[in-house]
Amino acid sequence: MRIDKLLWFLRLTKSRGAAQALVGACQIRLNGKRVERAAQAAETGDVLVLPLPHGALVIELIAVPVRRGPPAEAQSCYRVLDGVRENPIAARENNAPEGTLPP
Repeated sequence: MRIDKLLWFLRLTKSRGAAQALVGACQIRLNGKRVERAAQAAETGDVLVLPLPHGALVIELIAVPVRRGPPAEAQSCYRVLDGVRENPIAARENNAPEGTLPP
């Protein structure tokens, strides 16, 4: 399946055009190699590295989806190998400075 269509089916981009722009910027890696064409094929077992605003998302493709279904269906088609971890400071309740008690 084409990489741009795959990203859209997996709900990793909001539109197929956004997926094509991401590929066009050469920001995606497929099995360690930079993806330069939106028509490049991806299949089961491939590892994708996708840029996110605060890091990178590494996923393994478990199954090739046949449609752009609901999020739960899309997430069942891949496994996250190494994702962006939450920032412990931002995750703290009320973002209170360390050593202070929340109100």
